[in-house]
Amino acid sequence: MRKKPFDIYMKIFCYISIILVGLLSFSLVCYVLVKGAKNISWQLLSTSPSYLEERIGILPDIVNTIYLVITTLIVVLPLGEGAAIYLNEYATNRKLTSLIDFASETLAGIPSIIYGLAGMLIFCQFLRLKTSLLSGSLTLVMMTLPTVIRTTQESLKTVPNSYREGAFALGAGKWRVVRTVVLPSSIQGILTGCILSIGRILGESAALLFTMGFAHTLNNYFTALGSSGATLTVALYVYAKEQGEFGVAFAIAAILLILTILINLITFFLERYFERRN
Repeated sequence: MRKKPFDIYMKIFCYISIILVGLLSFSLVCYVLVKGAKNISWQLLSTSPSYLEERIGILPDIVNTIYLVITTLIVVLPLGEGAAIYLNEYATNRKLTSLIDFASETLAGIPSIIYGLAGMLIFCQFLRLKTSLLSGSLTLVMMTLPTVIRTTQESLKTVPNSYREGAFALGAGKWRVVRTVVLPSSIQGILTGCILSIGRILGESAALLFTMGFAHTLNNYFTALGSSGATLTVALYVYAKEQGEFGVAFAIAAILLILTILINLITFFLERYFERRN
């Protein structure tokens, strides 16, 4: 009986917290969308910036953002999924596993500006990749790798051991069990790691200023790998901080929000699809 008033107060506190967080998030999203939507135009989305014609366009920034996401995922997903599978399914040395987990947790807590400085020294200067999309992608690989490893590990741990034992009892080998039983059962966690990685790639700017630059140039994919280029977040910073074009900055922010919402919706429907399939 003594705990009942306390339980009521805590329930009220939780409800108030949920309402405040929901209102704050909803207000922020609506404010950015309303401020940005009126500045979005077809010319802004489909042209490159030109100082001679006094024209502002973000087409190169959109294309560079897509290039960056694709390149980073091509590298980080095999590395992250492979590391998680090894740690959860194959590793027997607890000291090595603990060391890798500690390194992963340490990487997850490092500020992005430190990644930018490290990426500039390692990829741009030491490996002589210069300020380019490839340098920025490899820097983001270091940033997103702990997220992919951790989410995949947690997803693999949710697969019941009875699934593995049943497959082994039927004569399947280790890799066949992992490929045909464990991975399909943990696809939701893998998609979660992927969406979190995309979200961090889309929202990163500090590290890319040091490694990818902020040139508003439109190139094909293979040329862009070795060239400097600005992403949407870097362009937002440049237009708002350096040029004072806050209307364009709000338009870019609205585009980023829309992209994030679309990616989350796609991931949600994919998770539902794989859940029904399983």
